[in-house]
Amino acid sequence: MATRTPLLLTFAVSLITSGFVLSANANERKTAIITFDAPGATHGLFQGTHGLAISPQGTITGTFDSNGNHGFVRARDGTFITFDVPGAGTGAFHGTYAFSINPAETITGFYVDASGLAHGYVRASDGTFTTFDAPGAGTGSGQGTLAVNINPAGAIAGYYLDANNVNHGFVRTPNGAITTFDAPGAGTGPFQGTFTATVGGLNPAGAITGNYGDASNVNHGFVRAPNGAITTFDIPGAGTGPFQGTIGGAGITPGGTVTSSYVDSSNVGHGFVLDKHGGLTTFDAPGAGTGPGQGTFPGDINPAGAIVGSFVDASNAYHGFLLEGE
Repeated sequence: MATRTPLLLTFAVSLITSGFVLSANANERKTAIITFDAPGATHGLFQGTHGLAISPQGTITGTFDSNGNHGFVRARDGTFITFDVPGAGTGAFHGTYAFSINPAETITGFYVDASGLAHGYVRASDGTFTTFDAPGAGTGSGQGTLAVNINPAGAIAGYYLDANNVNHGFVRTPNGAITTFDAPGAGTGPFQGTFTATVGGLNPAGAITGNYGDASNVNHGFVRAPNGAITTFDIPGAGTGPFQGTIGGAGITPGGTVTSSYVDSSNVGHGFVLDKHGGLTTFDAPGAGTGPGQGTFPGDINPAGAIVGSFVDASNAYHGFLLEGE
């Protein structure tokens, strides 16, 4: 999906999806699918349940629509807990967005307040919240801090929009110290710049995956090593027009395998899995549409190779799916 539209529109579109998990053994990927909807989720056009991240235990977190956005936790047995960050606004494009969950079931994400400003948060497994803002983050409507990844140690990665609406990456240590960064080649115009992966793009070692938008608004993937070195990549078949290209990694495993999506020249999304040696698998969820803005959009990958994500069908409806293997 396009990643350099205004912040609130970006997430209104890209999060109105539902979760899926793609499990794999060492030899092959299977396609058994479980779908789900959060309790209270509305089902109008571009609304629904957005499954965004999965823990090693199979607990899923994400966001759903109902007079604004709300977070949820889905246990492996299918039971749900819903939540809102204190200070989150209500109504369209406001509320709580849950993006990433670690083995301790600590969740990170961001909330949009009543003025349209985004702030990062950490939700502990007991339901308590800590909120924060990246240094340099803008304070206008549609700007702010977007926390999107948390690793087992509690380090958080994300990105922020500055006062000029340029995006920059950041890493937050468990004690709250924040380092900012930019991918080489990232554009410096409004809604260009560096985006960390919006679900599970920070692995236990501290490697980060994501994408950057260049000066022509074309997307490219990157991996940032724990020492700060950045490698960029493009998936074959990715389009080269504005808002097309490789949407970086949505998730990265401890071994360095990355999953995410790419947008082709017809503006259709497709999933991919890329290992650290360059081995590539592409896939489409059953039922995914083939029109502009439709397709398959992976969200996260766990250490066993299970992937959670979303797809948009031919009617522009969003669905959660769980893609399991034997």
